[in-house]
Amino acid sequence: MLTPQRSVAEEPAPKKASEAVVTLAGGCFWCTEAVFERIEGVNDVVSGYIGGTDPKPNYEKVCSGRTGHAEAVEIYYDPSKRTYDELLKIFFKTHDPTTLNKQGHDEGTQYRSAIFYRSEAEKKAAEKYIEKLNESGDYSNPVVTTLEPATKFFPAEEYHQDYYRRNPNAGYCQAVVRNKVRKTNREFSDLLKKP
Repeated sequence: MLTPQRSVAEEPAPKKASEAVVTLAGGCFWCTEAVFERIEGVNDVVSGYIGGTDPKPNYEKVCSGRTGHAEAVEIYYDPSKRTYDELLKIFFKTHDPTTLNKQGHDEGTQYRSAIFYRSEAEKKAAEKYIEKLNESGDYSNPVVTTLEPATKFFPAEEYHQDYYRRNPNAGYCQAVVRNKVRKTNREFSDLLKKP
């Protein structure tokens, strides 16, 4: 069952004591959102923009690559059901963290792989996770995911929210998002929300 989305006008912040938030950028936010919406313990996922200089970013400006923003998602989760490390594992398994400013055919700094940390503890955990990945030999190239302090997050326009769920037959969803969802279902079947 899908939970109601936060209004894009709301200031992103945990709404209850049992909720935490993590901000991740792994290419197109439609893909990242579709992956994390399926995970048990995730209460909500909001697509948006972070890490740039424009005070009023929108999709057109961010797509130009000139604002410095990344397409990202804020993931609101229950830390008693899902850990930060588990979210990182899903994140790294469902995009290519070894390509600089590129995911598939999407190119530019707006598609960079990035973790926007809110504390030194989050930063250290992400550094440790990346170090472990680089030592594992799972990738033929080093992980280039950036660790950036979380700045103001701007929710994307309403039509970007729940994009895959609302537009499963759109060309990009058929060609790209669906494959990421299938991989998530296959790799993380034990972490999926129950129907």
